[in-house]
Amino acid sequence: MKIGIFTVLFNEWKLEKVLKYVSGLGYEAVEIAAWKGSNHIDIDKILKGGATAYKKTIEKYGLFISGLSNHLEGQLVLGPLDESTDEFYKGTPEEKVKYGMERMKKTAEAAAALDVPVVNGFIGAPNWGAWYIFPPAYERIFERGFELFAERWGEILDHFAAHGIKFAHEVHPQEQAYNIETAEQAIKAINGKKEFGFNFDPSHLLWQGIDPVIFIKRFGDRIYHAHAKDAELVKENLPISGVIPTGSWRRPTRGFRFRVVGWGDINWKRIMTALLEVGYDYVLSYEHEDPVMSREDGCEKCIAFLKPLIIKAPLEKVWW
Repeated sequence: MKIGIFTVLFNEWKLEKVLKYVSGLGYEAVEIAAWKGSNHIDIDKILKGGATAYKKTIEKYGLFISGLSNHLEGQLVLGPLDESTDEFYKGTPEEKVKYGMERMKKTAEAAAALDVPVVNGFIGAPNWGAWYIFPPAYERIFERGFELFAERWGEILDHFAAHGIKFAHEVHPQEQAYNIETAEQAIKAINGKKEFGFNFDPSHLLWQGIDPVIFIKRFGDRIYHAHAKDAELVKENLPISGVIPTGSWRRPTRGFRFRVVGWGDINWKRIMTALLEVGYDYVLSYEHEDPVMSREDGCEKCIAFLKPLIIKAPLEKVWW
């Protein structure tokens, strides 16, 4: 297994500055944000012949690309399609859907051009608030989201298949597939298309009271990428805000917050063991959303914590 990093945390830095910094810390792979507004890649330029030069830039620092990520434009495929996503693309709901679908297809094409096997992202949700069935009609409304998922993402996934690329959805609140049950519903809705899998992020699961190891065991053959991000249920704040606090993720009085790996409540030895048991041997990509410490602190502490936990090989034979 390799340790990588999601470079969007340094989006204001030039790409080569980021590559030099993270390779110097010992990271082996980079996950690149592919949405418009990312300063680290322009997928339109990649598709106009820029793939070879781009790959050489990455390889110059001894790195490889673990995945292209397009969470923002993927969100537009299902929504929400109101003013909340105007920062991603401003247009009518129909225009947002069309744009999101086109951009996700382009991202798959760019991944293929760069020999990157997976695109990470969100699938969106037309009305995620309907998960709670009051008014009672919300139950039917939420289920309808899976029909839209099958229709829109089915087309996108066929495009992924044509280019030999997997899509790894990040299970997360505000997504149609946000827990184990809805992830299973999503797979069923698209008749088990193998192009659809998951970018495993244990922090989003612990947040909801879900055991990340159960997720690994349930979806092992569909984990196509993984994030290294911790989470903390803050004991002194939890009795006040609960696990669904409002406001910025940087607000210090929240009952839940993301943390640098090793600084939260996740048992990483269990995670590493479970990933090995299901045959995942790709990349753990560090994502920094810790409201307490700087990005540089996080990058340094994450790799220092994870390196000793990397299992180099499974047991093959015994000695008695």
